Amino acid sequence: MLGDPNFDRTVVLMVEHTEEGAMGLVLNRPTDLPVGDALPGWEGLVTAPSVLHVGGPVEERSGWCLARLARGVERPGFLPVLGEVGLLDLEIDPSDLAPDLAAARLYAGYSGWGPGQLEHELAQDAWIVVDAMADDPFLAHGDELWQRILTRQGGHLARLSLFPRDPSLN
Repeated sequence: MLGDPNFDRTVVLMVEHTEEGAMGLVLNRPTDLPVGDALPGWEGLVTAPSVLHVGGPVEERSGWCLARLARGVERPGFLPVLGEVGLLDLEIDPSDLAPDLAAARLYAGYSGWGPGQLEHELAQDAWIVVDAMADDPFLAHGDELWQRILTRQGGHLARLSLFPRDPSLN
């Protein structure tokens, strides 16, 4: 519906949505770039596969970390987004993090919307809005996440998950 290839079959975790706009991370766009090449020291902390993900088309040189802390752990530099899942400050020494992390994923860039832009897109039914699960950002086959999330919704959304990218080739 958007006509933007940056968002074709993407899963976006909404991190913040206010009157000033919205910010989210695309969860299902892995790259081939090893995390260690982008941020040395983090390769042993991220959930497999240990590659950088594209968080969106905005400020692609910015880095973001979604992490799930181990149960009961609280730490400075962690901003909860979804239960135990949140944004983790990349300035923290990665060698200090290992015992506190249950999962982590690194992203380049983010997805952003100006004031009213996301509301306009939602009014046009350009997005399917569903509840996120804490495991969504850390699934091993992120490129299959769009289909998995639609399938778990059941009904017509589950059927939509089987829709071919190009129906003319069906």
